[in-house]
Amino acid sequence: MTAPYTRPDVAMLLAYLNSAPGPKMHEVGAPAAREMYEQMKELVDLPVGELAVVQDLAIPGPAGTIPARLFDARATREPGPAVVYFHGGGHTIGNIATHAGFCAEIARVLDLPVVSVDYRLAPEHAFPAAPDDAEAAARWVAGSPAELGRTVTGLVLSGDSAGGNLAIVAALDLRDRPAAVPVIAQLPIYPATDYSRDYPSYAALCEGHLLTRASMDWFTASYAPDVASLRVSPLNADLAGLPPAVVMTASLDPIRDQGRAYAAKLAEAGVPVVFREAVGNIHGFVTLRKAIPSAQGDVAGFLTAAKAVIAEAEAQRVMAQAAA
Repeated sequence: MTAPYTRPDVAMLLAYLNSAPGPKMHEVGAPAAREMYEQMKELVDLPVGELAVVQDLAIPGPAGTIPARLFDARATREPGPAVVYFHGGGHTIGNIATHAGFCAEIARVLDLPVVSVDYRLAPEHAFPAAPDDAEAAARWVAGSPAELGRTVTGLVLSGDSAGGNLAIVAALDLRDRPAAVPVIAQLPIYPATDYSRDYPSYAALCEGHLLTRASMDWFTASYAPDVASLRVSPLNADLAGLPPAVVMTASLDPIRDQGRAYAAKLAEAGVPVVFREAVGNIHGFVTLRKAIPSAQGDVAGFLTAAKAVIAEAEAQRVMAQAAA
Protein backbone atom coordinates (compact mmCIF):
# COMPACT_ATOMS: atom_id res chain seq x y z
CA MET A 1 0.00 0.00 0.00
CA THR A 2 1.33 3.44 -0.96
CA ALA A 3 2.11 5.70 1.99
CA PRO A 4 -0.04 8.86 2.11
CA TYR A 5 1.57 12.09 0.99
CA THR A 6 3.34 13.94 3.83
CA ARG A 7 4.67 17.46 3.38
CA PRO A 8 8.42 17.85 3.98
CA ASP A 9 7.98 20.16 6.99
CA VAL A 10 5.37 17.83 8.46
CA ALA A 11 7.66 14.83 7.93
CA MET A 12 10.48 16.61 9.77
CA LEU A 13 8.26 17.37 12.76
CA LEU A 14 6.88 13.84 12.89
CA ALA A 15 10.38 12.33 12.71
CA TYR A 16 11.40 14.44 15.69
CA LEU A 17 8.27 13.70 17.73
CA ASN A 18 8.29 9.98 17.00
CA SER A 19 11.94 9.64 18.06
CA ALA A 20 11.83 11.94 21.08
CA PRO A 21 12.69 10.17 24.35
CA GLY A 22 10.59 10.33 27.48
CA PRO A 23 6.95 9.62 28.29
CA LYS A 24 4.08 10.75 26.08
CA MET A 25 1.36 13.07 27.34
CA HIS A 26 -1.16 10.27 27.82
CA GLU A 27 1.32 8.45 30.08
CA VAL A 28 1.85 11.18 32.69
CA GLY A 29 -1.67 12.09 33.81
CA ALA A 30 -3.77 15.13 33.02
CA PRO A 31 -2.04 17.83 35.15
CA ALA A 32 1.44 16.99 33.83
CA ALA A 33 0.14 16.57 30.29
CA ARG A 34 -1.39 20.05 30.40
CA GLU A 35 1.92 21.52 31.54
CA MET A 36 3.81 19.68 28.78
CA TYR A 37 1.33 20.94 26.18
CA GLU A 38 1.60 24.54 27.33
CA GLN A 39 5.41 24.44 27.47
CA MET A 40 5.53 23.01 23.94
CA LYS A 41 3.51 25.94 22.60
CA GLU A 42 6.46 28.34 22.55
CA LEU A 43 8.49 25.88 20.48
CA VAL A 44 5.92 25.01 17.84
CA ASP A 45 3.46 27.89 17.42
CA LEU A 46 3.58 31.55 16.46
CA PRO A 47 3.22 34.31 19.08
CA VAL A 48 0.13 36.41 19.66
CA GLY A 49 1.56 39.42 17.84
CA GLU A 50 0.04 42.89 17.67
CA LEU A 51 -3.53 43.43 18.86
CA ALA A 52 -5.39 46.40 20.31
CA VAL A 53 -7.13 44.35 23.00
CA VAL A 54 -6.18 41.22 24.94
CA GLN A 55 -8.52 41.18 27.93
CA ASP A 56 -9.41 38.47 30.43
CA LEU A 57 -13.11 37.88 31.05
CA ALA A 58 -15.17 35.98 33.62
CA ILE A 59 -18.29 34.29 32.24
CA PRO A 60 -21.02 33.08 34.60
CA GLY A 61 -21.31 29.33 34.08
CA PRO A 62 -23.49 26.47 35.27
CA ALA A 63 -20.89 25.42 37.85
CA GLY A 64 -19.11 28.71 38.53
CA THR A 65 -17.02 31.18 36.59
CA ILE A 66 -15.75 30.22 33.14
CA PRO A 67 -12.48 32.05 32.34
CA ALA A 68 -12.29 33.57 28.87
CA ARG A 69 -10.15 36.03 26.93
CA LEU A 70 -11.07 38.67 24.38
CA PHE A 71 -8.76 39.19 21.40
CA ASP A 72 -9.44 42.16 19.13
CA ALA A 73 -7.43 44.05 16.55
CA ARG A 74 -9.53 47.16 17.27
CA ALA A 75 -9.90 49.02 20.53
CA THR A 76 -13.54 49.92 19.79
CA ARG A 77 -16.12 48.62 17.34
CA GLU A 78 -19.45 49.32 15.75
CA PRO A 79 -22.07 46.59 16.38
CA GLY A 80 -21.24 43.40 14.50
CA PRO A 81 -20.50 39.67 14.76
CA ALA A 82 -18.21 38.09 17.34
CA VAL A 83 -16.32 34.80 17.23
CA VAL A 84 -16.60 32.38 20.15
CA TYR A 85 -13.65 29.96 20.11
CA PHE A 86 -13.27 26.61 21.89
CA HIS A 87 -9.73 25.18 22.10
CA GLY A 88 -8.76 21.64 21.25
CA GLY A 89 -7.11 19.04 23.46
CA GLY A 90 -9.40 16.04 23.70
CA HIS A 91 -11.55 17.80 26.33
CA THR A 92 -8.60 17.06 28.66
CA ILE A 93 -5.68 19.40 27.89
CA GLY A 94 -5.29 22.86 26.37
CA ASN A 95 -6.39 26.29 27.51
CA ILE A 96 -6.58 29.92 26.42
CA ALA A 97 -2.79 30.26 26.39
CA THR A 98 -2.15 27.24 24.15
CA HIS A 99 -4.44 28.69 21.46
CA ALA A 100 -3.77 32.39 21.98
CA GLY A 101 -1.63 32.76 18.86
CA PHE A 102 -4.29 31.24 16.64
CA CYS A 103 -7.13 33.23 18.23
CA ALA A 104 -5.12 36.40 17.67
CA GLU A 105 -4.70 35.49 14.00
CA ILE A 106 -8.44 34.91 13.66
CA ALA A 107 -9.10 38.32 15.20
CA ARG A 108 -6.70 40.06 12.80
CA VAL A 109 -7.69 38.31 9.58
CA LEU A 110 -11.47 38.25 10.13
CA ASP A 111 -11.38 41.71 11.74
CA LEU A 112 -13.74 40.48 14.43
CA PRO A 113 -13.55 40.20 18.23
CA VAL A 114 -12.70 36.67 19.36
CA VAL A 115 -13.71 35.31 22.76
CA SER A 116 -11.65 32.24 23.65
CA VAL A 117 -13.39 30.05 26.24
CA ASP A 118 -11.56 28.09 28.96
CA TYR A 119 -14.24 25.43 29.53
CA ARG A 120 -13.88 22.80 32.26
CA LEU A 121 -11.62 19.85 31.44
CA ALA A 122 -11.77 16.11 32.06
CA PRO A 123 -11.14 13.92 33.95
CA GLU A 124 -11.83 16.31 36.83
CA HIS A 125 -14.92 17.47 34.94
CA ALA A 126 -16.16 14.74 32.63
CA PHE A 127 -19.02 14.99 30.14
CA PRO A 128 -21.27 17.04 30.06
CA ALA A 129 -19.23 19.78 31.76
CA ALA A 130 -17.54 20.93 28.53
CA PRO A 131 -20.70 21.35 26.41
CA ASP A 132 -22.52 22.90 29.38
CA ASP A 133 -19.80 25.56 29.60
CA ALA A 134 -19.60 26.02 25.82
CA GLU A 135 -23.31 26.63 25.49
CA ALA A 136 -23.35 29.00 28.48
CA ALA A 137 -20.40 30.97 27.10
CA ALA A 138 -21.99 31.33 23.67
CA ARG A 139 -25.22 32.62 25.22
CA TRP A 140 -23.28 35.09 27.38
CA VAL A 141 -21.47 36.57 24.38
CA ALA A 142 -24.77 36.69 22.46
CA GLY A 143 -26.19 38.90 25.19
CA SER A 144 -23.56 41.65 24.61
CA PRO A 145 -22.63 41.89 28.31
CA ALA A 146 -21.12 45.17 29.47
CA GLU A 147 -17.84 43.41 30.33
CA LEU A 148 -17.35 42.59 26.64
CA GLY A 149 -17.54 46.25 25.63
CA ARG A 150 -19.03 45.33 22.26
CA THR A 151 -22.53 45.04 20.82
CA VAL A 152 -22.83 41.60 19.24
CA THR A 153 -25.24 41.15 16.32
CA GLY A 154 -24.44 37.51 15.55
CA LEU A 155 -22.21 34.65 16.68
CA VAL A 156 -19.53 32.79 14.76
CA LEU A 157 -18.79 29.53 16.57
CA SER A 158 -15.38 27.96 16.01
CA GLY A 159 -12.96 25.50 17.55
CA ASP A 160 -10.41 22.83 16.72
CA SER A 161 -10.63 19.10 17.44
CA ALA A 162 -12.56 18.73 20.71
CA GLY A 163 -13.27 22.44 20.42
CA GLY A 164 -14.71 21.86 16.97
CA ASN A 165 -17.01 19.32 18.56
CA LEU A 166 -18.11 21.92 21.11
CA ALA A 167 -18.68 24.56 18.43
CA ILE A 168 -21.04 22.20 16.58
CA VAL A 169 -22.81 21.15 19.78
CA ALA A 170 -23.30 24.80 20.77
CA ALA A 171 -24.61 25.61 17.28
CA LEU A 172 -27.20 22.84 17.61
CA ASP A 173 -28.20 24.07 21.06
CA LEU A 174 -28.65 27.67 19.89
CA ARG A 175 -30.60 26.51 16.83
CA ASP A 176 -33.04 24.63 19.06
CA ARG A 177 -33.11 27.19 21.89
CA PRO A 178 -32.28 30.54 20.27
CA ALA A 179 -30.14 33.07 22.11
CA ALA A 180 -30.33 36.86 22.04
CA VAL A 181 -28.72 36.93 18.59
CA PRO A 182 -28.38 34.17 15.97
CA VAL A 183 -25.41 32.01 15.10
CA ILE A 184 -24.54 33.20 11.60
CA ALA A 185 -21.63 30.84 10.86
CA GLN A 186 -19.77 27.81 12.20
CA LEU A 187 -16.08 27.15 11.61
CA PRO A 188 -15.08 23.69 12.94
CA ILE A 189 -11.46 22.66 12.38
CA TYR A 190 -10.62 18.93 12.20
CA PRO A 191 -13.62 18.35 14.49
CA ALA A 192 -14.47 15.22 16.45
CA THR A 193 -18.07 14.68 15.35
CA ASP A 194 -18.88 11.04 16.09
CA TYR A 195 -17.74 8.89 19.01
CA SER A 196 -20.30 6.19 18.18
CA ARG A 197 -18.47 4.34 15.38
CA ASP A 198 -15.07 3.83 13.76
CA TYR A 199 -14.02 5.38 10.45
CA PRO A 200 -11.38 4.19 7.96
CA SER A 201 -8.99 7.07 8.68
CA TYR A 202 -8.78 6.00 12.32
CA ALA A 203 -7.24 2.62 11.53
CA ALA A 204 -5.11 3.96 8.69
CA LEU A 205 -3.56 6.94 10.49
CA CYS A 206 -3.66 6.21 14.22
CA GLU A 207 0.09 5.63 14.60
CA GLY A 208 2.95 7.96 13.78
CA HIS A 209 0.89 11.06 12.96
CA LEU A 210 0.96 12.92 16.31
CA LEU A 211 -2.56 11.92 17.36
CA THR A 212 -2.28 8.21 18.19
CA ARG A 213 -4.63 5.44 19.21
CA ALA A 214 -3.24 5.48 22.77
CA SER A 215 -3.72 9.23 23.15
CA MET A 216 -7.24 9.11 21.69
CA ASP A 217 -8.17 6.24 24.01
CA TRP A 218 -6.88 8.30 26.95
CA PHE A 219 -8.84 11.37 25.91
CA THR A 220 -12.02 9.35 25.53
CA ALA A 221 -11.58 7.54 28.85
CA SER A 222 -10.96 10.87 30.58
CA TYR A 223 -13.96 12.60 29.01
CA ALA A 224 -16.20 9.58 29.72
CA PRO A 225 -18.77 10.58 27.10
CA ASP A 226 -22.18 9.10 26.46
CA VAL A 227 -21.31 8.23 22.87
CA ALA A 228 -24.99 8.01 21.90
CA SER A 229 -25.65 11.59 23.03
CA LEU A 230 -26.01 14.18 20.27
CA ARG A 231 -23.93 16.48 22.51
CA VAL A 232 -21.06 14.01 22.04
CA SER A 233 -21.69 12.71 18.51
CA PRO A 234 -23.40 15.65 16.75
CA LEU A 235 -22.94 13.98 13.37
CA ASN A 236 -25.94 11.84 14.32
CA ALA A 237 -28.18 14.89 14.83
CA ASP A 238 -30.57 16.44 12.33
CA LEU A 239 -28.36 19.19 10.88
CA ALA A 240 -31.07 21.06 8.98
CA GLY A 241 -31.28 24.71 9.92
CA LEU A 242 -27.69 25.04 11.13
CA PRO A 243 -25.77 28.13 10.03
CA PRO A 244 -23.41 28.14 7.02
CA ALA A 245 -20.12 26.38 7.67
CA VAL A 246 -16.49 26.26 6.72
CA VAL A 247 -15.12 22.85 7.71
CA MET A 248 -11.40 22.10 7.57
CA THR A 249 -9.73 18.72 7.99
CA ALA A 250 -6.18 17.34 7.63
CA SER A 251 -5.47 14.43 5.32
CA LEU A 252 -3.13 12.69 7.83
CA ASP A 253 -5.55 12.98 10.77
CA PRO A 254 -7.00 9.82 12.35
CA ILE A 255 -10.34 11.64 12.81
CA ARG A 256 -10.25 13.12 9.29
CA ASP A 257 -13.25 11.10 8.13
CA GLN A 258 -15.44 12.48 10.91
CA GLY A 259 -14.89 15.99 9.57
CA ARG A 260 -15.48 14.87 6.00
CA ALA A 261 -18.69 13.14 7.03
CA TYR A 262 -19.89 16.24 8.88
CA ALA A 263 -19.33 18.48 5.85
CA ALA A 264 -21.13 15.99 3.61
CA LYS A 265 -24.11 15.69 5.94
CA LEU A 266 -24.40 19.48 6.17
CA ALA A 267 -24.60 19.64 2.38
CA GLU A 268 -27.20 16.85 2.33
CA ALA A 269 -29.24 18.84 4.86
CA GLY A 270 -29.18 21.92 2.65
CA VAL A 271 -26.73 23.86 4.81
CA PRO A 272 -24.23 25.94 2.79
CA VAL A 273 -20.78 24.51 3.45
CA VAL A 274 -17.24 25.14 2.26
CA PHE A 275 -14.98 22.13 2.75
CA ARG A 276 -11.19 22.41 2.86
CA GLU A 277 -8.63 19.70 3.55
CA ALA A 278 -5.00 20.39 4.38
CA VAL A 279 -3.39 17.71 2.22
CA GLY A 280 -0.24 16.25 3.71
CA ASN A 281 -0.84 17.87 7.09
CA ILE A 282 -1.63 16.47 10.54
CA HIS A 283 -4.12 16.98 13.32
CA GLY A 284 -3.33 20.04 15.43
CA PHE A 285 -1.63 22.06 12.71
CA VAL A 286 -3.32 25.39 13.51
CA THR A 287 -1.23 25.57 16.69
CA LEU A 288 1.92 24.19 15.03
CA ARG A 289 2.53 27.02 12.57
CA LYS A 290 6.13 27.67 13.65
CA ALA A 291 7.06 23.98 13.41
CA ILE A 292 5.02 23.52 10.20
CA PRO A 293 5.45 26.74 8.21
CA SER A 294 3.25 25.45 5.37
CA ALA A 295 0.33 25.36 7.83
CA GLN A 296 0.23 29.14 7.62
CA GLY A 297 -1.12 28.72 4.09
CA ASP A 298 -3.82 26.34 5.30
CA VAL A 299 -4.87 28.82 7.98
CA ALA A 300 -4.87 31.70 5.49
CA GLY A 301 -7.07 29.76 3.06
CA PHE A 302 -9.45 28.71 5.81
CA LEU A 303 -9.84 32.24 7.15
CA THR A 304 -10.28 33.68 3.66
CA ALA A 305 -13.15 31.27 3.08
CA ALA A 306 -14.54 32.04 6.53
CA LYS A 307 -14.46 35.79 5.91
CA ALA A 308 -16.56 35.41 2.76
CA VAL A 309 -19.08 33.14 4.46
CA ILE A 310 -19.43 35.49 7.44
CA ALA A 311 -19.83 38.57 5.21
CA GLU A 312 -22.63 36.90 3.24
CA ALA A 313 -24.36 35.61 6.36
CA GLU A 314 -24.18 39.00 8.08
CA ALA A 315 -25.60 40.74 4.99
CA GLN A 316 -28.49 38.29 4.92
CA ARG A 317 -29.11 38.87 8.63
CA VAL A 318 -29.26 42.63 8.11
CA MET A 319 -31.69 42.29 5.19
CA ALA A 320 -33.91 39.90 7.16
CA GLN A 321 -33.92 42.29 10.11
CA ALA A 322 -34.85 45.24 7.87
CA ALA A 323 -37.70 43.27 6.32
CA ALA A 324 -39.12 42.16 9.66
